[in-house]
Amino acid sequence: MSIRRQSSTRALFLVAVVASALVAGGCSSDKSTGAAASSTAAVASGTSATVTTPAGPAAVTVEVKDMKFSPADVTIKAGDTVTWKFDDSRPHDVQGVGDTSLGINSPIIHKGEWSHTFTTAGTYRYICSLHPDMKGTVTVQ
Repeated sequence: MSIRRQSSTRALFLVAVVASALVAGGCSSDKSTGAAASSTAAVASGTSATVTTPAGPAAVTVEVKDMKFSPADVTIKAGDTVTWKFDDSRPHDVQGVGDTSLGINSPIIHKGEWSHTFTTAGTYRYICSLHPDMKGTVTVQ
């Protein structure tokens, strides 16, 4: 068999292998229910392609500075985390107000940060217990 014929036979073989893999992959039953996923498919040339769906939970930052929460009101999705970053001349905390806000209970902090992950939809009000005029709300969808 000539070298030219061997090259074209290998090329046809590789095309057949890739086509078979694509057909088999397209016929599989993937019963994922909207979970974020990343997949990599190898192709005949030895390269790969990656398809990535949206990432997991988000993080929101609330600045605690100049005797206020900024932004005072945030809206997030269940599973997201809010981080309060403290950088003020006076110490502050984050204290939940009302029954639904139990668990929102940071230590008193002068500089640094504290985070809370919200897992249940609802409206969560909070204040600084040292400065009750400092108020905020986290709305979880």
